[in-house]
Amino acid sequence: MSSLREECGVFGVFGNETQNVASTTYYGLFALQHRGQESCGIVVNDDGVFNYYKDAGLVNDVFTPEILDELGEGNMAIGHVRYGTTGKSDRLNSQPIVVNHHKGRMALAHNGNLVNSHELRQELEAEGSIFHTTSDTEVISYIITKERIKSDSIEEAIDSAMDKLIGAYSLVIMSPSKLIAVRDELGMRPLCYGQKEDGTYIIASETCALDAVSAKYVREIEPGEIVIFEKDGVRSIKDHCNKQPQKLCIFEYIYFARPDSVVEGMSVHEARLKAGACLAMEHPVQADVVIGVPDSGLDAAIGYSRQSGIPYGIGFIKNKYIGRTFIAPGQKAREDKVRIKLNVVADTVRGKRVVLVDDSIVRGTTCARIVKLLREAGAKEVHMRSSAPPFINPCYYGTDIDSKENLIACKHSIPEIEKIIGVESLGYLDVNHLNMLIGKAPGEGYCHACFSGEYPTEQPSSAIKNKFEKKISEKEEK
Repeated sequence: MSSLREECGVFGVFGNETQNVASTTYYGLFALQHRGQESCGIVVNDDGVFNYYKDAGLVNDVFTPEILDELGEGNMAIGHVRYGTTGKSDRLNSQPIVVNHHKGRMALAHNGNLVNSHELRQELEAEGSIFHTTSDTEVISYIITKERIKSDSIEEAIDSAMDKLIGAYSLVIMSPSKLIAVRDELGMRPLCYGQKEDGTYIIASETCALDAVSAKYVREIEPGEIVIFEKDGVRSIKDHCNKQPQKLCIFEYIYFARPDSVVEGMSVHEARLKAGACLAMEHPVQADVVIGVPDSGLDAAIGYSRQSGIPYGIGFIKNKYIGRTFIAPGQKAREDKVRIKLNVVADTVRGKRVVLVDDSIVRGTTCARIVKLLREAGAKEVHMRSSAPPFINPCYYGTDIDSKENLIACKHSIPEIEKIIGVESLGYLDVNHLNMLIGKAPGEGYCHACFSGEYPTEQPSSAIKNKFEKKISEKEEK
């Protein structure tokens, strides 16, 4: 299996008139930057001619005004921001991927992870395919291209390819004349579309990207649906819809999505407020102030404060130019970034009993460092609260929960974790209360395998998992 696993953001533009689609895509990717900070790319389609640029780095660093000008105008474009969870940064793994074949060209951007990519890759290599990257995305592009050679249309090829793909994938695909949005049968990763006043259609991982380009939200792409945007309008293929119960990753509400986004009809901000309120009921404590870890812990902290009656305070100032530590590949990089990312507002915590709310505790190292910062600023007590349950299982669908080896909750009891991270008390959100976040029955409509071990689809074989986890462990040691 690939040594790289990705949680990314995808974006697409389709209009009937030539326009500055590169600029629109730039702003859309900028709004999705939180989903991936390792690399980014844009492909512009000008009457079937593809111009593209991609590189390692943040959107505003990679796409200078000169590069955007060179991309030129067109009526279609797709873009991607990449989150490489392990291993070195590699420009070759940047997306979108552009493929040439005798029936035309195709560009593809992908968010998610296939559980059967190893097997598919082996089959393709045995047939003579040569891979240039280590990503699942190239596997998907080859499968679709293979089907396209014997199909009458790109959408027919995608429909056939979906029979072979197992796992999480939200795709934006561009042919010379069509823009296509695709979501896996489980709907594990979000994908929606909207429309601007001039009729231009926008596809995005989150609604915040629609807002960034002044597009009005239309609807979510359904799990298993293929939506085709072309000059004659919008149509969809639903051959793969309703084959399985929806299993959107619950982590979208807890951490990944921006709080101003709406995912599957539920405000991410509201979901996090509910998580905080639930934590206050599950794990009350006598304290003087509630603070949150920026950014994804802030809403839950406000919810905890409102429910408990303990005043909310601003405990940290965040350096906005430092990326999310969870996204930084490699443990050493994560620790280095924590040191310069957050600064404590000492007046908020000095001499006080502090409730510290964060979105999750995965490895425990970041939490320990943050607690140490609070102690150094004079906090009298620190009570840690997590708006996610304990992580006890690896995820094979595209998050940075790769091996039990690195999960602190797999090795230690709650009292032991309290000592390790240096807090007076620790409380996790109960896994049975995740349904409160989105107003659904327990386990209905979302995947929580990393907390419960209840995987919605097949996992890689034991041999492949062991090999993959060994690679992860080796990279972390380096």
